[in-house]
Amino acid sequence: MILALETSCDETAAAVVTDDGRVLANVVSSQADLHARYGGVVPEIASRRHLELVSPVVREALGVAGVSLDDVDRVAVTQGPGLIGALLVGLQTAKAIAWSRRLPLVPVDHLHGHVASLFLGPEPLEPPFLCLLASGGHTKLLDVQEHDRWNELGSTLDDAAGEAFDKGARLLGLGYPGGAAIDRLAREGDADAFSFPVARLDGLDFSFSGVKTALLYAVRDLGADAEARRADLAASYQRAIVRALVERTQEAAARIGAQRIAVVGGVAANSELRGALTGAALAPLELCTDNAAMIASAARYAKAVPYPRYLALDAYASRP
Repeated sequence: MILALETSCDETAAAVVTDDGRVLANVVSSQADLHARYGGVVPEIASRRHLELVSPVVREALGVAGVSLDDVDRVAVTQGPGLIGALLVGLQTAKAIAWSRRLPLVPVDHLHGHVASLFLGPEPLEPPFLCLLASGGHTKLLDVQEHDRWNELGSTLDDAAGEAFDKGARLLGLGYPGGAAIDRLAREGDADAFSFPVARLDGLDFSFSGVKTALLYAVRDLGADAEARRADLAASYQRAIVRALVERTQEAAARIGAQRIAVVGGVAANSELRGALTGAALAPLELCTDNAAMIASAARYAKAVPYPRYLALDAYASRP
């Protein structure tokens, strides 16, 4: 039995998962409404809110699972990457729980967690496969060879796809979080109304700064008419980002001869992306955004640090 915590950004999450990948509880408390007034996550506010929520969220997860700390065999927690203050709240909480019970602690890389969301029941995906990881902080193409090992084929050179959605939503006056808002509004618009560029790079890397700038210019040029054209702008902008993700993923699959494609991360919840990559294995919607079940899943394949050696562990904001 694994108790896992995730506090890398603005979701305070705890989960209880069995060693064979059954999710007994997956509790997520989002801070989206708290940060909406600022148009994005404020790290200091996120850290303070995690402090308030982490204990109640852990208690709720244990209650939903119908277990107590006596039933837990090890504790898992996101060590990084993410907002350092937010990460430290989860890491220190996990250390305290593990130390008080003399349990081993499993530090988990957040990106490994997203990939490992595919390994949970009832229909786990087995490697090898090509994985598109697209979230607010990361956009990567991974050649996943084993449950705990992959080769990175490509990454974003500037904004992540999720970040591009959030910044685009801000330009359109849609607020935060932006990805879901653009997805909803795009359904009312014409994706062919505007032609936004898709970056063409050597290799398998991504770039989204150009399409973001193109949207900025389009809104500026429309002036007072931009409000009436928001749905068309959202649909065209979303189409350009999704096209970049799909084309690069298909190119990577052809290069390595991948038989299976998977998509994980917050952007994997986008309806157009899910429709465009037909036949791909998609993380369940509840496991696309940050959650602790994926951290517990990754912990099944990661090395545990024995008691009490993990007391010296530190969080990291970016991958070492």
